[in-house]
Amino acid sequence: MFKPVFSGMTLAITTLAAFQPIDALAQSSSVSAASSAESTPVAGEQTSDVSPSTATTEQLQRVEVTGRIKRLNDARTGIQTQTGASIYTLDAAAINAMPGGDNVQLNQVLLQAPEVAQDSFGQFHVRGEHNGLQYRINGLILPEGISVFGQSLDPRVIESVTLVTGALPAEYGLRTAGIIDIKTKTDTIEPGGSISIYGGSHGTVQPSISYAGGSGDIHYFVTADALRSGLGIESPDGSSTPLHDHTRQHHAFGYVEDVLDAGNRVAVGAGTSVGTFQIPNQRGLQPSLGLDVNGQTAYPSDNLNENQREITHFGFLSFQHSEGPLDWQTSITGRYSSLKFTPDPLGDLLYNGIAQDAFKRNTAVAVQSDAAYKLDANHTIRGGVFVQRDKSLSLTTSQVLPTDNAGNPGTVPVSIVDNGSKVESIESVYLQDEWLLRPGLTLNYGLRFDNLEAYTNGHQLSPRVNVVWNASPTTIVHGGFSRYFSPPPFELVGSEDVAKFANTTAAPAVTQADTPKAERANYFDIGVDQTISPGFTAGIDAYYKRSKNLIDEGQFGAPIILTPFNYSQGKQLGTELKLNYVDRNLSMYGNVAFQSARGQDINSAQFNFGADRLTYIASHYIHLDHEQRVTGSAGASYLWQGTRLSVDAILGSGLRADQILADGSSIPNGAHLPTYTQVNLAASHQFQLGSAGDVTLRLDVVNAFDHVYEIRNGTGVGVGAPQFGARRGFFFGISKSL
Repeated sequence: MFKPVFSGMTLAITTLAAFQPIDALAQSSSVSAASSAESTPVAGEQTSDVSPSTATTEQLQRVEVTGRIKRLNDARTGIQTQTGASIYTLDAAAINAMPGGDNVQLNQVLLQAPEVAQDSFGQFHVRGEHNGLQYRINGLILPEGISVFGQSLDPRVIESVTLVTGALPAEYGLRTAGIIDIKTKTDTIEPGGSISIYGGSHGTVQPSISYAGGSGDIHYFVTADALRSGLGIESPDGSSTPLHDHTRQHHAFGYVEDVLDAGNRVAVGAGTSVGTFQIPNQRGLQPSLGLDVNGQTAYPSDNLNENQREITHFGFLSFQHSEGPLDWQTSITGRYSSLKFTPDPLGDLLYNGIAQDAFKRNTAVAVQSDAAYKLDANHTIRGGVFVQRDKSLSLTTSQVLPTDNAGNPGTVPVSIVDNGSKVESIESVYLQDEWLLRPGLTLNYGLRFDNLEAYTNGHQLSPRVNVVWNASPTTIVHGGFSRYFSPPPFELVGSEDVAKFANTTAAPAVTQADTPKAERANYFDIGVDQTISPGFTAGIDAYYKRSKNLIDEGQFGAPIILTPFNYSQGKQLGTELKLNYVDRNLSMYGNVAFQSARGQDINSAQFNFGADRLTYIASHYIHLDHEQRVTGSAGASYLWQGTRLSVDAILGSGLRADQILADGSSIPNGAHLPTYTQVNLAASHQFQLGSAGDVTLRLDVVNAFDHVYEIRNGTGVGVGAPQFGARRGFFFGISKSL
């Protein structure tokens, strides 16, 4: 399914798709040869005494435009380089072959890549990092949003998605745990699309429509879907029908581009995601804090009514130029993101000592320009700039109970208003050289400079160096070093004044509230890929990272809003093993990864933690809450007489939880949850209806063996509540071509 590729390789590994060699160096070079081909007359375009028919003219025009689009796409790909990094690519056909197809969320697709660990709220972790993910569309960086549950990017927009990890070249910065680079469906000129309905267990219903087409030099792609389900967030008690867990979501994306001529293109795109979520309830509980609110002390947990609404809108405008040895692209991107949490006024106060109505909004505008210049046969120079401005707004109104000097709470709630806003500025610039030292040996070296002004200020000059060596026709070795500078997620940093909550039931045990800081890290990576036989490949990759002010995130309180904090020191290391096999209609893959991720001394946002935890962590390296010592994924797909049968699976040794000692004390993140495996099955068949088009039927079974497993148990540093993996579900879909 995934195609691990190292820039400089002449080989790519593919499963659930046909095996095909890829010359990554050719991809990253200038397209001057393609430009020369553009000037070559196409057969049939020469003048003659007989004028071509209208149909022939239109056909030749399509061929010409298609050729221009391909050349421009190749040139756009060549502006970026992944020399020395680890790359895992999945195309639209492979996504459709997976259980769920393009009806699943993007995070479910990426869980099949090596060392991607599942977490609650739709989160996933790459190589022991909590977040640190950067999303790109056609090479354009999308500013980060606030959303926790929502998926702003629908798999239906994807022509291919690539996860780039490891020691990254200089063009990648700020968010470096993983680059999720999406290429949209932009190659279609002939009009066509599909309309579908998908649904099943948990009351799930999801209609969708996609359509692509073009006229002349202009072509477009649009898609939209609506989702209604009774399983919006993970179940807190392991039941197959969680209480109070309904969600409604709407997604849409549109892309239009105009190929001005053989070397120039203008593109515009926009997307939206709107989701409402009920926060699921645990059954059969009563408040345990002993509080009295206007004479009421009891409140069944079944009746809690918390809700969250998330909105993300984004758009971009880009111009691409490709001529001779020079390729460049400049774009403007914008993003609006907001999150609104509505508490249960009485229930939250009785259970938590605070009922907080919270609203967060972030707007961002960015300008990005990247270029590649083919200096000569051995050197390709790349450079670029990135400038972003954010404005974040945080509004909270909290209902709390006042306490007297002895700490005894009153019974009449009071309101505490805590509002704030801040502007963030980021400026980045990089320059690098991809140097072909000799055939089969490539060195990419460069420098990157990042400057940050927000809640915290900082800057750093970061060297990067990567090497790829084709040791033999079947063996490729890569290695690299990268210095990283990662700002804390600005849109999540709060402006909460903890002093306002003194002498209330929400008063923190620790009042220290240092501002989250930028992380600085040294990252080393080395790996080998081996072709064992045609269609059968294996790979191993190892990495080591040491960081200062390691960034982590946690959920503190009822609102599902993650809060960043730092460990003063961090260290992460791991090893990944990969196997891929492709033989005609059969494709199989398997990945397993081992990791260790630890941090010491929490030095920001301390008010979210108890004094005993801070004291212990100050002198001990502890496991990070999102560390999963063993992570695995596997899958297979077989096409038999027009019917595709698929299976995939994820395995985890369990995220971290507190270790409870015999004396009642605990070691933060000292234990882990039980090992689990989830297996998903799928079957689909496409029926040819001649001039009426095609109809595809599919059946998917999620968690086929109905394995009950915990993702979180409610303990651990920054963990707010228990969550379980989805129980067995049956889903059916029918789609009709347009």
